[in-house]
Amino acid sequence: MQKFLVIQTAFIGDVVLATALLEKLHRHFPDAQIDMLVRRGNESLLTGHPFLHEVLVWDKKEGKYRSLWKLIKQIRRRKYGKVINVQRLAATGLLTALSGAAETIGFDKNPFSMFFSKKIRHIIGDGSTAPHEVTRNLELIKDFTDSAGIKPRLYPTPEDDRQWPHSKEK
Repeated sequence: MQKFLVIQTAFIGDVVLATALLEKLHRHFPDAQIDMLVRRGNESLLTGHPFLHEVLVWDKKEGKYRSLWKLIKQIRRRKYGKVINVQRLAATGLLTALSGAAETIGFDKNPFSMFFSKKIRHIIGDGSTAPHEVTRNLELIKDFTDSAGIKPRLYPTPEDDRQWPHSKEK
């Protein structure tokens, strides 16, 4: 069975945009185990996500580095086939490089990208020339999926719907 880990430990909007990767991975590997690593506070976005096996959480506020080393050990034990790092930050680059995954994929601007098995050029330009973040993220998996675009998607739970202030359900 294919095992993927997608790493996006930035803020809430970045996690939402990274869900396009989950959609694309599931489309091409419907039986794969797909996990996602997010920062504490963003895990509830992915509650009940039908394509996710598990959501790993990194607490960046309390014991940031102790938590990072714990995560590295946890990830190594899981023996992922592919770790896909959506970020350009050193800590997630270190996590990716030390993951033990058969293939590590991330952007070339990550300080640890020299240790990734596959580096994708991270293009930033002005609003008219830069690709949308979703398009840029999908470049990370294009080689083993396809080049078609796909939209990010969340799967709110019935409880989420009941808590929404404008919900008709009471």
